[in-house]
Amino acid sequence: MRTTGKGLSLILFLKDRLLYMGLVIVIIGLASSLFLLETARHPGLVETGTMVYFVLLALFMLGVWLVLDYVRQRHYYNELKEAIIKSDELQAPMIIGAAVTSEQQLVVKLLEEQHRAYLNELGRYRRQQEMHNHYVMQWVHHMKTPISVIDLHMQEAQGSSAIGEAELGELARSVREETERMTRGLEMMLHTARLEKFELDVHIRRKPLHDLIRASVNAHKRLCIQYAIYPRIEGEAWVETDEKWMIFVINQLTSNAIKYSKSKPGSKKLIYRITEHAGGEVVLAVIDEGIGIPKQELSRIFDAFFTGENGRTSGESTGMGLYLTKQVCMKLGHAISVSSEPGEGTAFSLVFKPAGIHVMSE
Repeated sequence: MRTTGKGLSLILFLKDRLLYMGLVIVIIGLASSLFLLETARHPGLVETGTMVYFVLLALFMLGVWLVLDYVRQRHYYNELKEAIIKSDELQAPMIIGAAVTSEQQLVVKLLEEQHRAYLNELGRYRRQQEMHNHYVMQWVHHMKTPISVIDLHMQEAQGSSAIGEAELGELARSVREETERMTRGLEMMLHTARLEKFELDVHIRRKPLHDLIRASVNAHKRLCIQYAIYPRIEGEAWVETDEKWMIFVINQLTSNAIKYSKSKPGSKKLIYRITEHAGGEVVLAVIDEGIGIPKQELSRIFDAFFTGENGRTSGESTGMGLYLTKQVCMKLGHAISVSSEPGEGTAFSLVFKPAGIHVMSE
């Protein structure tokens, strides 16, 4: 097998130099023709042995050059052949290292850069796959909880001989709450899948921001009434955004505000404050009076799967809501930030820049 490799590398080497060898032979032929012409014009000036000696010496020098050049570059050819044989292996391009000429060095440099870019891209896809698998497992775990609760309620209802109107109403309320949790989980999974092909699912239009907020508030009206949370929209503005994705973002902020405000006693406010600034910039502040976020966690709340102390306490957080919110805002060219005071509430700020929508991230 080794001999065959050497034979192939030698054949490749000679093929690459056929033009050079042909050029040298042409030059030798021209020189020999000149010798013959001079001999014809001046008989005895150049002896035949001298001309033969010149031809043999020139061919010998050509052979020496080919041998030395082959010895110098054979390792490169052998490594190249080995890399081709192992081309299905991830580290195959790294086999080639014995570059001699400037051209070969450039090829090796290109292979190294391509290999590095390939590894980076592969690592990115692996991280995405790991994140997706982790989220799917976490999502399945969260979906099992409402299903178990609904099943338990149904068993209790079947085992009871008589159910009063009050008990029936409480059962219906509980089942509805669990089905809403399942619906939110399904929507989250759907938007997570769509985010990977965001550019195919985005339609930018000029929309009334206050109407998008009102739609979100209406979707959460029952929960607001149940937990004594009073939403209020302050101001109006039109912004360039994608209606469906922006409603998703506002729904996440509203859902979080309700989730972390419902445990506090008494009535709570949920304010949506819209302000317009010079140059057409619009800022939406979503301010709640919930339990707040610890200061040490503020820098991590947009990380995937980060639930924090409050999320672990409530047991309802997947750690994906704010991560997806941040990703959507980045892709739409909007900015999002947060400030919070533990025990007093949290404020999320969405900034709609006039030119931001035209520089959507990939």
